[in-house]
Amino acid sequence: MNAANSILLSPADNVAVAYGRIEIGAVLPGGAVATALIEPGHKVAIKPIAAGEAVVKYAQAIGRATEAIAPGEHVHSHNLVFESGRLPVVPPSEAVHATEADRARTFMGYRRADGRAGTRNFIGILASVNCSATVCHAIADEANRTLLPRCPGIDGFVPIVHGQGCGMSATGDGMMVLHRTLAGYARHPNFGGVLMVGLGCEVNQLTLYGQKGVAAGKRHFNIQEAGGSRKSVQKALVVLAEIADEVGKLEREPIPVSEIVVGLQCGGSDGMSGITANPALGAAVDILAGVGGIGILSETTEIYGAEHLLAYRAATPEIAAKLDGYVKWWEDHVAKHGASIDNNPSPGNKRGGLTTILEKSLGAVAKGGQTPLNGVFGYAEKVTGHGLVFMDTPGYDPVSATGQVAGGANVIVFTTGRGSCFGCRPTPSIKVASNSTMYHTMEEDMDVNCGVIASGEKTIAGMGREIFELIVETASGRKTKSEEFGYGDNEFVPWHLGATL
Repeated sequence: MNAANSILLSPADNVAVAYGRIEIGAVLPGGAVATALIEPGHKVAIKPIAAGEAVVKYAQAIGRATEAIAPGEHVHSHNLVFESGRLPVVPPSEAVHATEADRARTFMGYRRADGRAGTRNFIGILASVNCSATVCHAIADEANRTLLPRCPGIDGFVPIVHGQGCGMSATGDGMMVLHRTLAGYARHPNFGGVLMVGLGCEVNQLTLYGQKGVAAGKRHFNIQEAGGSRKSVQKALVVLAEIADEVGKLEREPIPVSEIVVGLQCGGSDGMSGITANPALGAAVDILAGVGGIGILSETTEIYGAEHLLAYRAATPEIAAKLDGYVKWWEDHVAKHGASIDNNPSPGNKRGGLTTILEKSLGAVAKGGQTPLNGVFGYAEKVTGHGLVFMDTPGYDPVSATGQVAGGANVIVFTTGRGSCFGCRPTPSIKVASNSTMYHTMEEDMDVNCGVIASGEKTIAGMGREIFELIVETASGRKTKSEEFGYGDNEFVPWHLGATL
C-alpha cells in the first residue's frame, strides 16, 4: 500500500517506509499525518507505539520503542533499540516459479575437464603468501601486456593475492580456512589454468596443494628457488605461455542453466534494500532454484535475528540445526572479543534508514527468495546440491564473496542502496541498485535499477525475471559494469581466523 511517498510492507506493521521524502502534514497509510520530515528509506509510525512495544516491519519485530511514539513521528535510532526476541514466523507468500521453458534453457559457458561449468576463461596467478603478492602482480601485468594480445580466447591473467600465509600456526582454523579458500580458487571453473607462486620459507607451503584435484594446467614454484623476483617473472611467463596455448583454444558451448551457481551479496544497504532489490533478487533465486541451479546466501552476522525464517524453510531438521550451530558460534565469537552482533548496521546503513540488525537481517534474508533451504556449508567449502543453500561467512562483503567464489559461485549478484563498488574476479559481479536516485547517480557502476519497484513502474516478480535473464546473459559472457571498469583484482580477502604470530 502506497501513500504520500510511503510503503506499508504488511498489514501487521506499525511503521511505513519512505521511498521519497515525506513532508510534514503528508497523509500516511491508514490516515495518520506525518509530524516530522522523513527522508527516503526511513521509517514513520502509522499507529501509536507504546514505550517497550515492538516496532514491526515486514510483519516481524525489528526492535523495541524506547519511548512512546505517536503516529506520524520518525522512527529510528533515537527511539528504537535492538531486541533479540522474535515474533512468530509468517508463512511465505507464493514464490515465483520457473517455467518448463526455463528448465530447458542453456547458457554459453566453458566445460572444464572435471565436468564443472565456467562462465569466464581466466588464468590465475595465486600467491601462497603475502611475500609473493608483488611478484604475482608483476607476473599478471606482464602476461596481460605480452601474452593476452595473442590469446583472444582468454579473458585475462588474474592475480589472486592476500595478506596471510605466514606468521600463523601451521595447524588450526586459520590455516585450514586459508588452505580451503586458495584450493577453492585454484580449482574454480572460471580459471582455465592456474600458476601458484610462493616465496619458499612460508608456513603455507605450496606442497600442501598437491598436483591433483586443484585445477587443470596448474603449475607452481617458489621465488627463492627461481633465483629472485625478476627471474620469477621471467620463469612465470614461460609457464603461462604454455598454459595459454592450451586454454586459449577453448570455446563456449551450451550448458544447462542448472549449472549456474550464484553468490548472493548485499552491501551498503539502505532502507529500500529489503523492499526492492533484495526481494527482486529473491524472486530471481526462486526461478534459479526451479531450474536446478544454486543460490548461495551468506553473511551470518547479517541474517542474525532472521535466521528463524530460514530454519522454518529448512528441508530437514539437520539443516536447521546446522544453521543454528553457526549462529551460536558467532554469538560466542563476538562476545569473546567484547563486541556485539548489533555493531551492524554500519553508519552508512543507518543514514539510509536502517536502525537495528533485525531490520537489516529481515531485508537481507529476502535475497534467498521463498524456496526451501537445502543445505548449510562452512566458509569456502565446496557447495553441492541445488536450490537455496547457506554458507557461513562474516558480513564484510569482500570476505563473504571470497568464500562464495571459493565454494564454486560462477556468478555474483550484489545488491546495494548506498552504492557499493565491487568486483570479484574470476567471477563476474552484477550490481543491483535498490533506489533510482543512487542508480542514476552511479549508473556506470550499476547493472540493474530496482528503484522502479518503489515507484510502482515494475513489480518484484517482474524485476526478478529481469535479474534472472541478466544472470544467464552474464554467465554466457556479457560483461558487467564492474568488469568493464576493471574491478576484481583487489577484492580477494580470505577470512582471517586465529592468532598472528
